[in-house]
Amino acid sequence: MASFKYGFQKIVDLKESEKTQAEWLLSDAIAILNEENEQLRQIKQQQQEWEQKLEQAVLEASPLADVITINEYIEYLEQKIKSKLKDIKRAEHKVELRRNELAHKMKEEKVWHKAKEHAFAKFQYNMLLKEQQELDEMASIRFMSPAP
Repeated sequence: MASFKYGFQKIVDLKESEKTQAEWLLSDAIAILNEENEQLRQIKQQQQEWEQKLEQAVLEASPLADVITINEYIEYLEQKIKSKLKDIKRAEHKVELRRNELAHKMKEEKVWHKAKEHAFAKFQYNMLLKEQQELDEMASIRFMSPAP
């Protein structure tokens, strides 16, 4: 019996490879987003610590220069938070793009796998037809040959 060889197997393999690559890219984008969120959390924590230092400095009647310096640093941290929020938005957008890309690659792969399955089903059907024809031919030859 002949074995099934799909003529477009290289395309199927390519689509699988493209899907795998899209999964890696999505994974990288998610990792970057998580890293950005972690950095934002750290900056906010720093900001809270410095706000506590500012309160402490005011309560202890620290020199005005110290209070101003602490306040300027808190403002710097606020700017850093705004910048990090923009970075997070960009990272979220990239994750969404990568998700859409992956969904598209998965659909393409599925289409080619379905085409391969249909080709295999057709191959099996044709093989069964050939087998049936051979059996029919053998039966008719037996029927036609004289009995001993």
